[in-house]
Amino acid sequence: MKRRSKPISLFVFSCILSIGTLLLYNIPFFNYVATNTNEGVGGKLFLLASLVVMMLALNFMMTYLLMFLMRFVGRILLAILSIINATAVYFILTYSVMIDATTIENVFNTRYSEASGFFSWSLWGFIFVCGVLPALYCLLQPVVIGKAKRLGMSCAGSLAIVLLVALANFNQTLFITEHDTELGGLLQPWSYLVNTCRVISFSHDEQQEEIKLPDGKITDDEKAVVVLVIGESARKANFQLYGYQRDTNPLLKRRADLKVFEATSCATYTTAGTKAILEPVNSDDLHELLPNYAFRTGVDVAWRTSNWGEPPIHIDEYLTNEQLGEQFPGENIYYDAILMKGLRQRIEMSLKHKVLIVLHTSTSHGPKYADKYPKAFEVFKPVARNVEEGEKHVGMLVNAYDNTIRYTDYLLDSLITTLQGLTDWKCAMIFISDHGESLGENRMFMHGLPMKLAPKEQYEIPFLVWISKDFRTYRSDLPPVLEQHYIFHSVLNLLSIQSPAYNPDYDIFR
Repeated sequence: MKRRSKPISLFVFSCILSIGTLLLYNIPFFNYVATNTNEGVGGKLFLLASLVVMMLALNFMMTYLLMFLMRFVGRILLAILSIINATAVYFILTYSVMIDATTIENVFNTRYSEASGFFSWSLWGFIFVCGVLPALYCLLQPVVIGKAKRLGMSCAGSLAIVLLVALANFNQTLFITEHDTELGGLLQPWSYLVNTCRVISFSHDEQQEEIKLPDGKITDDEKAVVVLVIGESARKANFQLYGYQRDTNPLLKRRADLKVFEATSCATYTTAGTKAILEPVNSDDLHELLPNYAFRTGVDVAWRTSNWGEPPIHIDEYLTNEQLGEQFPGENIYYDAILMKGLRQRIEMSLKHKVLIVLHTSTSHGPKYADKYPKAFEVFKPVARNVEEGEKHVGMLVNAYDNTIRYTDYLLDSLITTLQGLTDWKCAMIFISDHGESLGENRMFMHGLPMKLAPKEQYEIPFLVWISKDFRTYRSDLPPVLEQHYIFHSVLNLLSIQSPAYNPDYDIFR
């Protein structure tokens, strides 16, 4: 019985995979280099040719080593890399993302319910053609492995080529340094391999205990409740309160007692944005979070969420939308109104005089904005069902997103009305988003770009505050644009917590 294909040497096999990797998965990388280098035509061609040679040498060496050292397991790994490469390039081409550490962290923090919103026939077709077919070649092509001497010569030759080409382009060090994030995020398969290692390293570091803040104390017996609403992907640009021309805030715009602040996020993804909201300072370290600190100080704290990705919360009452649905059967757990169900009774039943409720919403999270609100709030039509459809019809995507902001308007107005009914309590509602969102500007969608590359739509966020009469007064000397960690110190003020961790410079109240 004849073999289906003729055996080839490992050298040839590695050359084929190296060339295939360059052509199938790295065109966005070279396009970025060609667009952003300031070299003349000759210098640009030399740089591009040098990068081609280096990439071919590195991918050749990786393939040779995997096959020689791991044999069939190496084949499986190469097949898996082909499929991941195809998936990465699809998202780079479709959503203008970069596969950096932030993107990898987002992947690790994404649930199936969110990831399934990206599933489409074009995705599966792209993965099949550019991922599955090359993977089958990796698995089925007979290869003559050869001897160790050939391995040493091949790898040594590859390293020598990389070194020589790098030295020849030593004058490009500044360009590479300035664009290291972009270049690293577009280079396959190294982007996700290196950044996955980085994220694992970061996660290991974050397993350490959070940095405890100095002990605080509550200084009065006044009954006070603060409801902090952490918005998801809500961008300032589409709030009527900030000058947007559409009627996305029909209820809140009538409230003269609502304070509207200019603000920016500290990051463009949920994990870091939520952390920044809950910490006293913007830091890479993990400080004790606001709900944990308030709980330890003696405040009655509850966390209700339809989202995920927040740092560890150490309190007694942490409820997901599914758990709230069990308490309130018949309620739709997929809309954020479930987070406010029974909230008044929950506050009135508290045995303490200080109450902090955190609502972590998901109202404006893509890619399926149209699934985030009840049909009654579909005011702007027609709508795109997901971001991929919205790529072709940006106006329809904006319609769906604007409907989520209109639903947010309803939720916040209803929450304020609930708090106004608590006549025995001093009340405050604070709404701030974890980050913004791109809706097609410069062909960018959703969020997650590094801050130094992110457009303003991904970090300019709404910051809204309502307080009951005679509770607190606002400072008149605040800077024109606030940051997320103003929340921590302002909430300590509202809850009358005296603490060495409190910084009056980052308090919006007197």
